[in-house]
Amino acid sequence: MDFTILAGPIVRRADADRLVFWLASRESLRFRLCLEGREPLLFDEGQQEIRVGESCYIQLLDLPLNEPLPLDMLVHYDLQWQRSAEHNWHGMAEWGSELCFNDESLPSLVIRSRLDAMLHGSCRKPHHAAPDGLVAAERWLSERQQQPMQRPALLMMSGDQIYADDVAGPMLTAIHQLIKELGLYDETLEGATVANSRELFADPLSYYRRHQLLPDTHANLPLQKRFFEGARKPIFTTSSAANHLITLSEVLAMYLLVWSPVPWRLLPDTRPALDEAFVERYERERGRLLGFVEGLPAVRRLLAHLPTLMIFDDHDVTDDWNLTAGWEQTAYGHPFSKRIIGNALAGYMICQGWGNDPDAFAGDPLTRLYAWSDQPDSEQQDQLIDCLLKFDGWQYHLDTQPRLLVLDTRTRRWRSESNLNRPSGLMDWEALTELQGEMLNRESVVVISPTPVFGVKLIEAIQKVFTWLGKPLLVDAENWMAHKGTANVIVNIFRHARTPANYVILSGDVHYSFMYDIRVRQRGGDPHIWQITSSGIKNEFPRRLLDVLDRLNRWLYAPRSPLNWFTRRRKLRISPHSPVGASKGERLLNRAGIGYVRFNEQGEPVCVQQITADGVVDFIEPDMKTSPVELQQQGRQAE
Repeated sequence: MDFTILAGPIVRRADADRLVFWLASRESLRFRLCLEGREPLLFDEGQQEIRVGESCYIQLLDLPLNEPLPLDMLVHYDLQWQRSAEHNWHGMAEWGSELCFNDESLPSLVIRSRLDAMLHGSCRKPHHAAPDGLVAAERWLSERQQQPMQRPALLMMSGDQIYADDVAGPMLTAIHQLIKELGLYDETLEGATVANSRELFADPLSYYRRHQLLPDTHANLPLQKRFFEGARKPIFTTSSAANHLITLSEVLAMYLLVWSPVPWRLLPDTRPALDEAFVERYERERGRLLGFVEGLPAVRRLLAHLPTLMIFDDHDVTDDWNLTAGWEQTAYGHPFSKRIIGNALAGYMICQGWGNDPDAFAGDPLTRLYAWSDQPDSEQQDQLIDCLLKFDGWQYHLDTQPRLLVLDTRTRRWRSESNLNRPSGLMDWEALTELQGEMLNRESVVVISPTPVFGVKLIEAIQKVFTWLGKPLLVDAENWMAHKGTANVIVNIFRHARTPANYVILSGDVHYSFMYDIRVRQRGGDPHIWQITSSGIKNEFPRRLLDVLDRLNRWLYAPRSPLNWFTRRRKLRISPHSPVGASKGERLLNRAGIGYVRFNEQGEPVCVQQITADGVVDFIEPDMKTSPVELQQQGRQAE
């Protein structure tokens, strides 16, 4: 078996006149693309290669096409590589046969003429007990592989593609083994009790007790409590940051291990020396991780067939990332914590953000990345991190029909000036103004917001209570309505006369799925908004707790409840759609998988599903999928 290509190719942007691929290789290679009936196409200047270790290179292959690809048709491709000292090219039949479906000799993609269908989801925790939704998506796609009009236009992963702050012991073992195997770069750690990454990996506290390696200074004490030990969350879940990723090499290794089976095949099956107290936990996590690894060939195949876009949420970096202005002051005010956050953000840029919109990174971010790659010392790494922390181009859009707008709800926040411990707004006034400009005079848009714009009222009320008590970190008080300025502006954008008639908001984050049909009161029901949430890909909410919250929310926020007038959504009429086959009144679906949405010509959702390992769950009755207008006529009970 050939191990030259470690991960990928992942199809990132795919347009009729441009193709972008991401992959990782063990050597510096030259690439070309072979398409049926055309001469091989060299990437040349479109190949951007970043060296991240002695035997590891990240490749972004960006190919403009003089002759556009056909739309709505299968396009088989052969991504071939060549060593500098060789003349022969190695095709995918040689190195990537497992990327093909059973009756194919090459992988394929479809360039859709319009954005008529999407897969979407978030929150993929490798050691969670739930099955992997990307495996379910691959199985679903395999049934449609020869039907180009049945294939979705793209896969959108809307946050928490990795859990940098919640890593299983066996995953951390594999990360360290892969770092050694590939010679991923070492780094110096300023302000830490360990001097560098080698000392960190060798330290007996490196497994399950990393919080004890933090510097014991008064200035960093809040970070020690909030960032590594995790804020205790008795109402919802408990963060576990005992194995929080620290170095850039750890972050990069994790990306390779969650997207490809190849790195796992390079590693020995050994266990590090552990305290007896952690052995049982390690073995339990190991059992769950084995199932995750078994599904990786299917995941790699899926990502080779579908254009895949991504955006970060907090766990891609750390839980509660930029939750409050006070959190930011503490976290970025110490060199060690700033390096940890910066490393995760650099890993996101290299493995996720770069492929979303390559043009946005041309210039300073990419220049700093190349400088670090050529001279991977502490100074270059700090300059790269400083650049990325100031970067404001993480959001992006696609000029599809309907238009796709992907929001950065993490780095351009509306910070509270009166109280540094109040939750920040998910987007500041300037970012929201830009968003409105992107929407003006559009008939319809699809908005990707990692956190639902319209969530469960009861849960948001609980978060508000804890904010009043000065404890927003205890309940992850991150929702659009938590900040008055942000809430008012986003609702006013929806009500603006020149913004779209139809909005579809796709979200994740919350570890359960739901659908809301939303109208603006006092405007004859215009515009029409749909909040569709799919979460998690491999994560679920505690079942009994969610059942209780779902039931209480129905009682407390019934249509005639006076509590509705104390919410910032009182100008909206919100009608939930229960999952088909759910118990009476049940609105929230707690089942890991991937969301599927199909749109009509007007950009309205006519099919909304959650694809799971156990089958498909509808949020719109099957006989209603071609007539979305009937949804409003069914008399569904409004919140």
